[in-house]
Amino acid sequence: MVLPERSSAADAPAAIDHHAGVEQVEVVLANNDRVTLRVGDVFLKVDADKRRSDVEVAAIEMAPVPTPEVLWRKPPVLALGALRGRALGRLDEASTASPGAWAAVGAALRALHEAPLPPWSGPTVDELAGRLARECEWLVANDVVPAGVVTRNRRLAETALRPWTPAFIHGDLHIEHVFVEADELTGIIDWSEASQGDPLFDLATLTLAHQEHLDDVVAGYGVEVDRDVISAWRSLRCLLGIRWLFENGYGTPDTFPEVAVLRSQA
Repeated sequence: MVLPERSSAADAPAAIDHHAGVEQVEVVLANNDRVTLRVGDVFLKVDADKRRSDVEVAAIEMAPVPTPEVLWRKPPVLALGALRGRALGRLDEASTASPGAWAAVGAALRALHEAPLPPWSGPTVDELAGRLARECEWLVANDVVPAGVVTRNRRLAETALRPWTPAFIHGDLHIEHVFVEADELTGIIDWSEASQGDPLFDLATLTLAHQEHLDDVVAGYGVEVDRDVISAWRSLRCLLGIRWLFENGYGTPDTFPEVAVLRSQA
């Protein structure tokens, strides 16, 4: 539900890329958990954890929003079709998507959050609280983020850990997982963290490092939301994700947008 995942999918055009008439193999994502390859208009996801692939296929079948086509599956490989358009943006860059595109994503999220619940649950409040404590201790012990920044964000994050009415959530609604064309949502990818959860977590993840677009998202969503809780979920996602990013080779923490978000929220 809360582990971020970086990829170069946002940079890859949805159209087939040919070089001298031969389709190339592109490594879209490679970390200790999974590998995603692109060959023409097919994405091949290789995941040693069959449960994640099970969740992704089931969520794609259930979600009332545009998703990639499941072409075939032979564990540990899942083949998905490419989407039209481009990613909504990148975590570390200003988004060039229109306000209408952001609003279209908000409208789709409202449909997802009002859909029938998936039969599996997400992390409980107690589980998230335990993970939050462990990650904050690691960040401070390893001097990754200033202790004051960690402490203030932990207090903020803890306000998100309250009872909520469960909804069907994507669970990893990274900006690079959302594809648009003009003002139209063309699809949402990477459903392996989908579950029952707090819908505000999706809104927080979508606008992580892009808080200036929250008004557009909420306009499309159609109902007012608790922005303080959204801010709290941003802090929690960042605090839980930094060690994973560091240990999976995404660079030094001082370069992570998540650290910049923590500093800004402190």
